[in-house]
Amino acid sequence: MLDIKLIREQKDFVKNEIAKLFIEAPIDEIYELDEIRRNKLFIVENLRNKRKVLSAEIAKEKDAAVLQSKKEEVKEINEQIKEEEDLLKGIEEKFNRLMLEVPNLPESEVPIGKDDSENIPVSYFNEKKQFSFTPTTHYDIGEKKKFIDFNRGAKISGTRFYILRNSFAKLQRAVINFMLDTHVYEHGYEEIYPPFMVNKECLIGTGQLPKFADNLYMDSDSDMWFVPTAEVPITNMYRNEILNSNELPIYHAAYTACFRKEKMSAGKDSRGIKRGHQFDKVELVKIVKPEDAREELFKLIADAQDILNRLDLPHRLVKICTGDLSFSAAEKYDIEVYAPGINEWLEVSSCSNFNTFQARRANIKFKRENDSKPEFAATLNGSGLALPRVMIAIIENYQTIDGNVRIPEALKQYFGSEEFI
Repeated sequence: MLDIKLIREQKDFVKNEIAKLFIEAPIDEIYELDEIRRNKLFIVENLRNKRKVLSAEIAKEKDAAVLQSKKEEVKEINEQIKEEEDLLKGIEEKFNRLMLEVPNLPESEVPIGKDDSENIPVSYFNEKKQFSFTPTTHYDIGEKKKFIDFNRGAKISGTRFYILRNSFAKLQRAVINFMLDTHVYEHGYEEIYPPFMVNKECLIGTGQLPKFADNLYMDSDSDMWFVPTAEVPITNMYRNEILNSNELPIYHAAYTACFRKEKMSAGKDSRGIKRGHQFDKVELVKIVKPEDAREELFKLIADAQDILNRLDLPHRLVKICTGDLSFSAAEKYDIEVYAPGINEWLEVSSCSNFNTFQARRANIKFKRENDSKPEFAATLNGSGLALPRVMIAIIENYQTIDGNVRIPEALKQYFGSEEFI
């Protein structure tokens, strides 16, 4: 959420920055409602003060006629206050709803572009692997070895679901453990195992609601929502809290399953495990002082890339343009790994700096000193990394001419003496 003072004092600046995102937001309406809201608050406060003065006079009044007159006046003021407060409640409800529709503003370093076609690859890491044969796809390998069962996945859950069996199930478990172990023991994150369902306030806090309700799964009876990412429960662990300065920075790593209503075109990415309504992910979340947010973003990116470097997977870092920024992000970089079988760069992490945007929505504050005024913290998150695309990259990059898959050196600790999957 943006600071209303920014809209109040620099409305045109805010509108110009939002225009860079190639979307619309009700800034003029918010500005007008804020004026009306403040005027109503002024009226109500004046009426309350007038009532307070009259109440003090009533307590001392001896003349019965004057006393009765002042009591009648207090009664009229109470009715006026009730009327104005009812009007104010409606205004504030609309004001708060509209404020939730306003996206974060981009950092000045974010390139201006309309959509993902204008994102900028900024660097490449690890050479693409050379094969003496034409590399095949992960789904062909998986089906041939009966390690991926698409038919039974569809039978029990529908399209875009699959079952990992035998060595591929073990591989996925090994990759999750490897990522968590690396982030916890070497990168300094605290491991969290959060609930996979959250209340509505959590999704409002991180910016998924109200804008992206159609992309989320929920239970209408309990109004509980399945997490689209661990970012949601982890960030909201600190909702409505005031942290001490010495508690920052907070680094958390968490594994969860993730649930999203992927809006997929018929026939697009219909083969394989690239897209689905359920997938696993290890998420990295940071809560830091605002002045440290950008430096922490690049540390987060390095932590996510370290996983791919240890797996010796070719990947690239992509700077996201304004038109492809997420609703809550002020700056974002994607990490894409190369899969030679399907010949694609696959996004395995989006690393985002939200500045104070999420913290304002979730009311996460900190104090620099015991007697300091609370300030909003900054939040960041990024995948560290997302499955199953890491699985695709491992299977396709480590395949052999005879149809086997070599175990990456970094994962051998989870497979004992095995050399191949």
